[in-house]
This record gives sequence, structure tokens and C-alpha cells, in this order.
Amino acid sequence: MTTSTHLVRTRRFWPLFVTQLLGAFNDNLFKNAMVLYVVYSVYDSERAETKFSAIASGLFILPFFLLSALSGQLADMRDKARIIRIVKACEIAIMLVGGAGLLLAWRGIAVDTLAIPLMLAGVLAMGVHSTFFGPIKYAILPQHLRPEEVLAGTGLVEAGTYLAILAGTILAGWIPVQWAAAGVLLTAFAGWASARMIPPAPPMVTDAPLDLRFIRSSIALVRNTMHDRRVFLAVVAISVFWAIGSVLIIQFPPLARHVLSASKGVANLFLVMFSVGVALGSVSINALLKGKVSARFAPSAVLGMALFVVLFEQVCAHWHLPPDGGLLGPRQFLEQPLALPLLLSLLGIAVCGGMFVVPLYAFLTTFVDKSQAARTIAANNIVNSGAMVAGALLAVALSALGVPIVQQLLLSAAMCLVSAWMGLLLYRAEICPAAFSRQA
Repeated sequence: MTTSTHLVRTRRFWPLFVTQLLGAFNDNLFKNAMVLYVVYSVYDSERAETKFSAIASGLFILPFFLLSALSGQLADMRDKARIIRIVKACEIAIMLVGGAGLLLAWRGIAVDTLAIPLMLAGVLAMGVHSTFFGPIKYAILPQHLRPEEVLAGTGLVEAGTYLAILAGTILAGWIPVQWAAAGVLLTAFAGWASARMIPPAPPMVTDAPLDLRFIRSSIALVRNTMHDRRVFLAVVAISVFWAIGSVLIIQFPPLARHVLSASKGVANLFLVMFSVGVALGSVSINALLKGKVSARFAPSAVLGMALFVVLFEQVCAHWHLPPDGGLLGPRQFLEQPLALPLLLSLLGIAVCGGMFVVPLYAFLTTFVDKSQAARTIAANNIVNSGAMVAGALLAVALSALGVPIVQQLLLSAAMCLVSAWMGLLLYRAEICPAAFSRQA
């Protein structure tokens, strides 16, 4: 089995790992502090809270849809380490804006007219930040790592990302919002400092002019990348997975409050379990595959995810609200007879999700030529973002139509079946490439 622990001690990996970890931590500290504050301190309506959560998610995703083509061109045609340093410097300015919104909301100053718009502007800008950083964090791995290390490196990046999400989520739920405002700025400075230590990653193609017409370039990038059927299947499978994730993440805060009558600490606990589970799945799949990039376990992993979503829905449907109508704190929540099955089913969703998605990302960066890796990930991000926006819009539409949020969970289970079918086709293409060599 290819071990991965030695990678975190090498300079060709650990500065990138730390930079990504700090970025994911900061992103989630800011977003969760914002969403939890608005859900529990500003609004008092399931529909309004779901709408706000969807708007925030949509703003974060929008730059992926519009700017991924440009980010992919930059990452393949310029030094990747230099781009990372520029992006992390911009994060400092972004967190000045977002942190100001958190502070104004805490002070109760122009909450609707200024504080919330500033926070949403910060979310949008962090989406731009992630759009330019996202292709690089995967595409740089085949350039800095040996072929047998790529799956382990991808798993570590994914696991580190979700452990950072875990830490940011926990902190957002437990510290005052004014401390979160200071924390996001300090973390942005730390991320910039670690980015300065990433070794150079010069372009592996001849320099060429950038196509700044983002709509046309986005369409061309997706078309040129998806011509191979195996890439097409991997991208579609990942996209359906992220559509499922966007629906679940939008539903968590209002579901915790209005279905389970739980406090924001419990909503925070849900996100913690989800992050831990994805991290566990990301690391364990490397052990199962023994370092080989393969979609062998993708269909069974996502079918397991569907099963756990149905179990989660059933537990929520049979949840008994407290007789006094109050919100359950974490300790009171854990004392409920269905709390353990609820958390275990949520953990199962996340573990299976991590096992499903990590090999597919590794496949995208190793199957194509290294000079095309960033643009392949960028094309994947464009399609992913479209799927996530569709998932978010569907969640809002179902809420507007009065569909109970518990029943909306079954939509996620149904979408898992689509991902499982794509994963199965990809594995068939992997074991018999000649049969799938035609264009998608």
C-alpha cells in the first residue's frame, strides 16, 4: 500500500496542504458564522432561512460557472505557485469586507441594508478566490508528486479540506460573531504566509494569449475537455455528487431548527459529522485501492450514500419534538433516543461520499496530460457549479411549493442512483477502454 504520511513532511507537498487547509478553514468559519447568525438571530421563518442559505450558496458557486475557464487557462499557462500567492493575498482584502459585515451585524447596525450585503459580497468574492485556487490544488499534484503518490496526495488534500471544514464549522458555532470577524482576517494572513513557501510549478505548455471572453471560453473548454467518454462520465458523476451535497447543506440549518427543534450548536454538530465522515472516506479509499487510481468502488460507495440518506430521512420523519417547544442544546439532543441513529446515518452519508469522489478527482488529474490537468479540473468545476446551482434552485422551489424539508431528502437519495450509474459506466470504461474510446 502506498503510504501518505511521508508526503506531509516534504516541501513539495506540505506548504500546499497547509495553504489549502487554512483556506478551507477560513471559508467555512466565515460562511458558517454568517449563516448561523442570520438563521438564529435575524430570521424566524423556515422559508426565509432556506432562501437566504440558497442565495449564499448560489453566490459562492456563481464564479465557478463564469470564471473557471479563465482560471484553468491561467493555471496551465502560468506558474501555479505564483497564482496561489496572488490569490491568497486577495483573500486578506476579501476578509476585510466580510469581517466588516459580521461586525456590523453583531452591533445591529444596518443589518438588512449594509451588514448582510457586505457578508454576501464576501461570500461572492470567496467564490472567485476558490474558482482560481480550485484547479491548481489538484493540477499541481501530478507536477510535484510521483505517479504512485497522486491518489494519496489527492486523498490527503480532500481529507485536510474536510478536517479544516470541521474546525471552521465548530469554531463558527461556538465563538461570538465578533471573534469570527477577527479570526477570518488572521487566518487569511496565515494562508498567505504558507503560500509563499510552495515550490515553483512552471507551466508545462507554451505561453499563449488568454481568452477573456468567459462565456465563449467556458463553452469551448467544456466541449474540448468532455470529448473523451471517460472524462465525460467522471465529470457527470462528480457533478451529480455536488448537486446532492448542495441540497443537503442548504437543508441542514433549517432542518435542525424546524424539524428537530435543535439549537445552532446541533446544526453545527451535523456539519461536523459530515466533515469528519468525508475525511474518513477520503483517507480510507486510498487504503482500499492500495494507491491505484480506479473507479472500482464508486458505484457501491454512492449506493451506500443513498441508503444512508434514506435512513437519515426516516429518523427525521419519526423525530419527536420537545413538549415545551424549546430548542434542544447539544447535550439535550444527544439524550434523545433517535440522536445516535441520526448522527450515524449522517456519518455514513459522508464516509460514502468521500470514498466516491476522491478517486474521481485523482482520475481527472492523472488520465489527462499534465499540461491539461488544470483546464480539465476547471471544466469539471464549470459543470459541477451548474449542477450545484440547479440543486440549490430545486431546493428553493420545493420549499416554495410547500414540500416538507424532510421529504426533500429523498430527492438526494434519488440523485445518488444517477451518480452510481455514471460510476459504473466509468469503471467499465476503465477495465475495457477500447470499448469506450469513442467520443461522448
